[in-house]
Amino acid sequence: MSQPLTERQERILRCITEWIAEHGEGPTLREIGQCVGLSSTSSVAYQLGRLEQLGAIKRSGRRWRSCRLC
Repeated sequence: MSQPLTERQERILRCITEWIAEHGEGPTLREIGQCVGLSSTSSVAYQLGRLEQLGAIKRSGRRWRSCRLC
């Protein structure tokens, strides 16, 4: 990753890491939003898209629930 992550992006990554450790799969957009205090799923999707562009996460399918940490 060439750009530093924002505080919100770091919180999202931490949420995904903890969720996968606890549940064995990635969280939904709503679950991530609840974890980091975002009520808009569009905002969560935008942040996940940025994290994917930065190479911090990858999706194996079209759904964000399929995301994995890099």
